[in-house]
Amino acid sequence: MTQAPAVSIKHLSKQYATNGPIIIDDLNLEVRAGEFVSLVGASGCGKSTLLNILSGLDNATTGTVEMAEQSTLMFQESALLPWLTAGKNIELALKLSGFPKDGRKARAQELLELVHLPNAYTQRPHELSGGMRQRVAIARALSQGRKVLLMDEPFAALDAITRDLLHDELIRIWEETGLTVIFVTHNVREAVRLGQRVILMSSKPGRIIQEWDVDFNEPRRIDEANVASLAHEITDRLRNEIRRHAN
Repeated sequence: MTQAPAVSIKHLSKQYATNGPIIIDDLNLEVRAGEFVSLVGASGCGKSTLLNILSGLDNATTGTVEMAEQSTLMFQESALLPWLTAGKNIELALKLSGFPKDGRKARAQELLELVHLPNAYTQRPHELSGGMRQRVAIARALSQGRKVLLMDEPFAALDAITRDLLHDELIRIWEETGLTVIFVTHNVREAVRLGQRVILMSSKPGRIIQEWDVDFNEPRRIDEANVASLAHEITDRLRNEIRRHAN
C-alpha cells in the first residue's frame, strides 16, 4: 500500500478581503513523510502565508490541507523568553504540550544534547550566540513531539559561517528524527544545500511553477559545484519570474 503523504494541499487559495489581492491561487503540493522540501520565491509570493495556513495560524479561503501529523512552526527569530534559561524555555513548551512534570527537565536536557548544547540548560538567551539561540529554538520545536517541522527563514539573520554550521546540524537532526521538513528561504543556495526537493513559487498570486529534485549525496556543502550549478539554474528561473511580475 502506498503511504499517505505527510502533507497534502489541494487547490488552496488565500485572499484576505473579498475584493483584495489573491495571495495564493490554486496551489497543489504533496510532501512525503520524512521528506525535506525547500520552498523559494520572491518576497510577497505567499511562502510565509502558506506556512501559517499549514500550522493552523491562518485559514485558507478555498481548498484543502490534509496533515497526516501535527506540525510546529519555527520563525526567523528564536523568540525565546529572556527571563527563562534555555532549559526552562524548553520545559515550558513541554508543559504546554502536556508532557508529565516529573520528566520535563530530563527531556529538556535530552533535546539540548540533540542540538549539541549539553551545557546550555542554565544559560539565559542573552548569554547565547545567535546560532545557539536558534539551536535552542529547534530543541523547543522538537519538544512538542510533532513530526512536521515548518521553518520560516530560521537562519536568515545569522552570519554565513554560523548559518553553514546550522545547516549541518539541521540535516543531522532531520536524519536522526525522521521529521518531515518544509523550509522557506530566500537563499537559493541554502534551499539546494538542504532540500531533497526545491519548490519555486510564482510572484503574486503565489502558485507552484517549477520544482527540482536534488539527488546529490549528503553531506553537501554550500560551495560545492553541483550545489552552485543547480542554484544558478533556479535563480535564473526566479529572476525571470520577478521580471514577468514587474512587467
